[in-house]
Amino acid sequence: MLTEQRFEEILKLLEEKGTITVQELKEKLHASESTIRRDLTVLHDNGKLTKVFGGAVAVNSRMNTKDIQVATRENVNREEKIRIARYAASLIKAEDFVYLDAGTTTGYMIDYIEQKQAVYVTNGVSHAKKLAARGFKVILIGGELKSSTEAVIGSTAVAMLQKYHFTVGFWGTNGVNQESGFTTPDNDEAMVKQISIEHADTRYVLCDHDKFNQVSIVSFANFGDAVIITDKVEGAEFKTAGNIMVVKE
Repeated sequence: MLTEQRFEEILKLLEEKGTITVQELKEKLHASESTIRRDLTVLHDNGKLTKVFGGAVAVNSRMNTKDIQVATRENVNREEKIRIARYAASLIKAEDFVYLDAGTTTGYMIDYIEQKQAVYVTNGVSHAKKLAARGFKVILIGGELKSSTEAVIGSTAVAMLQKYHFTVGFWGTNGVNQESGFTTPDNDEAMVKQISIEHADTRYVLCDHDKFNQVSIVSFANFGDAVIITDKVEGAEFKTAGNIMVVKE
């Protein structure tokens, strides 16, 4: 296939789907990874698409490139987040070794957790303080503190997480769609999320309805890697997905 033909096909796919991965393009266009990456770079430089980690998104897509401060995010869809968090907390069993990701919705879980025999590991500083104040056994991951999300990140955090094997874990996300999976704006935070998910037997992503079809620049898990707990779903592609749990009022 000629270069201009590949460009046309890439842009056509993006128009249809909004996002596309390098792997998908390799399979659809029967081209090498290096060729696809060069094509994406050219199209990005020409303003035809936005190149992101592992693929590309349409220039008019709902893509997030920056984290919003925790204090601001706490009051966005607060009632929906609390509903999701309350249900998620009920899934914890007495014998669990739990991972609790930093984030506002996972933070809301703490008020509703009842299992004091379980052990909790988190990279959220405020989460660790709340858990300890309620009398839970909690392990705070060590590393670099990211102020905007109050999350501990970096190589030290990753190395520590690689030693653990969680029975269940709960994560937040900045965006989710079927092609890009679960995404976040920060590569270091994405790595912490990715490693912790890989080391958990049962995985839940807490996701209010506004996060669907949002895309941030770094993927940390595939769409099918976790069960999504949300307040409602819109769009046929999500309504028919088998890994979405809707918590009703």
